[in-house]
Formats: sequence, C-alpha cells, structure tokens
Amino acid sequence: MAYWLMKSEPDVYSIDDLARDGTTCWDGVRNFQARNHMKTMKVGDEVLYYHSRQTPPAVVGRARVVREAYPDHTQFDASSKYHDPRASADAPRWFMVDIEFVEKFERPVPLPELKTVPALADMVLLNNARLSVQPVRPEEWRAVLDRAR
Repeated sequence: MAYWLMKSEPDVYSIDDLARDGTTCWDGVRNFQARNHMKTMKVGDEVLYYHSRQTPPAVVGRARVVREAYPDHTQFDASSKYHDPRASADAPRWFMVDIEFVEKFERPVPLPELKTVPALADMVLLNNARLSVQPVRPEEWRAVLDRAR
C-alpha cells in the first residue's frame, strides 16, 4: 500500500462533498507529474485530503483509492475547461482515479502546523506546494494522522 496527498479547493470539491457522494473520480488533473503519480496508484492506497485556497490550507480528512488510473473523460469533451485537443481515445494524455470517503478529521491539520513538525521537513507538500497529487512517506502519514487525532 502507498500513501498520497490530493489537493482540492473546498469551493470546488470539499471533503464534505466527498462524504456526501461517497466516491468520486479525480478528474481535471493537467500536470504531468501529478498524472504520473495517479497512474501508479493502486486500489487500497490511502489518501490525505487537502483543502488548498483556504486560510489556512489544511489536511482535512482521508480517502482511499477504489479504482486505478483510466482515461480522464474531460480531455475529450470540447465543452470542458479540461479539454485537450491533442488527446484522442487511441492516445489519451490524461488519467484519473476514483477515490472513496474514509473520514473527515475533527481537527484539520493546518499547513503552518505541518511546517513545524520535524518529521515532515522533507514532505513534498512543504517543498513543492503546487503539486496537486503527491506521494506521502509512511512516517509522514503517521505524523499527520497523529496531529489530526
């Protein structure tokens, strides 16, 4: 099993939206590094759900991968803001995974707090803040969960 962090703006798709829906596809990723991370995800991998564009940004809950990478349908839809005219059904450029809700933290773990934790000094989130899908090492996973509980 692997661990990941996935970012979403709370006004676009929040942890509460995921809790309501139960599962969702993680579409619209248009960064090659983030896409490549999703292509390596396996069913059962655990996800930290992160709300960006809020003050302060924070890890707000957990999710789990329930479907491995498959072509993102929005790349083929000319009316979608995620449309990619270079993509085709024979040669998709973008992929997505499906995730399911696991839990919403009673206490979100804000970014300023994460920055003070020595065990998280090398965490991708703290060193490449713009990457929307990123790996999390097991010891980082435990450190974040310890702070959420």
